[in-house]
Amino acid sequence: MQDLAKTKIIIKSPAKINLHLEVIGKREDGFHELAMIMQNIDLSDYLEFQINNEGLIKLDSDCNELSLSDDNLIVKSANLLRKKSNIDFGANIFLRKNIPIGAGLAGGSSNAAATLIGLNKLWDLKLDQKTLSSLASTLGSDIPFFMNGGIQLCFGRGEILEKLDSTLEYGVILLKNPNVSVSTAETYKKYSKRFCDKYLTDREMIKNIRKNLRDNGFNNLNNLNFENQHLSIKNDLQLVVENENNSVKQALYLLSKLENCLSFSMSGSGPTCFALFKDIETAKKELTANYKLFRNKGYDSWVCTFLKKGITFI
Repeated sequence: MQDLAKTKIIIKSPAKINLHLEVIGKREDGFHELAMIMQNIDLSDYLEFQINNEGLIKLDSDCNELSLSDDNLIVKSANLLRKKSNIDFGANIFLRKNIPIGAGLAGGSSNAAATLIGLNKLWDLKLDQKTLSSLASTLGSDIPFFMNGGIQLCFGRGEILEKLDSTLEYGVILLKNPNVSVSTAETYKKYSKRFCDKYLTDREMIKNIRKNLRDNGFNNLNNLNFENQHLSIKNDLQLVVENENNSVKQALYLLSKLENCLSFSMSGSGPTCFALFKDIETAKKELTANYKLFRNKGYDSWVCTFLKKGITFI
């Protein structure tokens, strides 16, 4: 225990964007049946873990907007892992927050997965990937993706994952108005009210949509660079959010006008929007040329790369 008490573990906890988000329908369990491509990007939070001798989970952060209580996914994940492992250890956790909150980038889900991975190592629990992923799925629909990360097909409510070979090296520009956030739960409710008037029972349709995304979705993304081909990225939630949220509508318009933009979309339930470029250098040049415009229109902006894997130890 003395040796463990001196150990500090630092984990990089990256955001994600949705390169495809299709709501197939509402399931009888209240969740939605989804078909998605999710991709980690190099906009990351950092979590530091140390054992404490009090058997308590103590969370602190440099972000004043964040609850540090039991409703925080980091605390929920830590308490779930303690209960599962039946241990008396506690942990001091510090979160350095870079991923904006309520942004459609799944920062909270990433942090939850990072907590499971980090405390599994800190507490020397030796739980395997399958066990950790099973715990992750009980905490939230996006969290299992982050256990492996990179680029993956995500089916079901997000817990059925198929890893893809990561060959994409696009540059990304993100835009988000810092004063605007969107509730994922509310967005799904609104989408459901408009487009899912009946429960989904057609298993054959689900099977066909999954097959189509396997066969075509990744290939379309892979071919973007050829002859400056443009691709329309599908995000069904955008149908709801764009009509209600001027910051999303304007961000998509600004991104669509960028000279070297290969594709653009909203991520998740928004309000963050993104554009893809052939490489990081092109994305950096575009941001430099348009940074003042974005700032004057009220947006924070970032340049990112795609990551081949997700959560990593520093």
